[in-house]
Amino acid sequence: MAHFDFNHDIDMAWCPGCGNFPLRKLLISALQEMNLDPTQVVFSSGIGQAAKMPQYLDTNYFNGLHGRGLAVASAISAVNPSLTVVAEGGDGDMYGEGGNHLIHNIRRNPKLIHIVHNNMVYGLTKGQASPTSPIGLVTPVQSEGVYNQPINPMALAIAMGATFVARGFSGDQERTKELIKAALRHDGYAIIDIFHPCVTYNKINTFAWYKQHTFWLDETHDRSNKLNAMALALDEDRLACGILYQSESQPYTSRHPFYQGDLTPFYRRTRDLTKVQALVDAKAG
Repeated sequence: MAHFDFNHDIDMAWCPGCGNFPLRKLLISALQEMNLDPTQVVFSSGIGQAAKMPQYLDTNYFNGLHGRGLAVASAISAVNPSLTVVAEGGDGDMYGEGGNHLIHNIRRNPKLIHIVHNNMVYGLTKGQASPTSPIGLVTPVQSEGVYNQPINPMALAIAMGATFVARGFSGDQERTKELIKAALRHDGYAIIDIFHPCVTYNKINTFAWYKQHTFWLDETHDRSNKLNAMALALDEDRLACGILYQSESQPYTSRHPFYQGDLTPFYRRTRDLTKVQALVDAKAG
């Protein structure tokens, strides 16, 4: 079995008790149980505590600018569709700075999985409100409490036409691991919003809080029913975990004109620089 565990002597820059630790464990288990080759897996992330995850896995990764992990992941998937591509980051990184990329990435439907660590605060930058922070949450910056309406990532993804929309909880290792494996098998864009606590800066949304407010969908749930999935996503009192919605749709590379009739990946194609020069000359003239 392939190994993704980073066995080198390295200090992980996460707080003791952080939900990132169990998430890392279940992510490694999912990748290994899928028998993936670490040399053919690429992680892409931006900035933040969650975005450090790829640094603690023994595989390829790209760390970029805040909120841009998804854009890079889409590009990697486009130029080499044979790779397993994972975009990973926190709720601030992916829904705040990366919110515009989220919307247009869903429209493209690239073949990748998008894992979002949702702890409802910005953990790296000392606990200010994130796009998913609930109204009333008091932070070092929002000293009188959050007053902006939080984003609902599941409802947004379903409304935009995402082909795989799921939610997990790092406190439930086995079922969240199975979500990741299902996302890896999906032929298209798959978003998994994973609840986990920030034990340092969010004293409200704790492990106990998530256990009390979440429930898991069972086998009777029809994941192809978009209206039902939206109703589940909009229910913010009982937070549904599992695959809320899944549909079939051609991924980005199957629809892109450059792949029609020629399946050679972009990175293996030769460039005709004479055509580039001719274009430059034409524009200059």
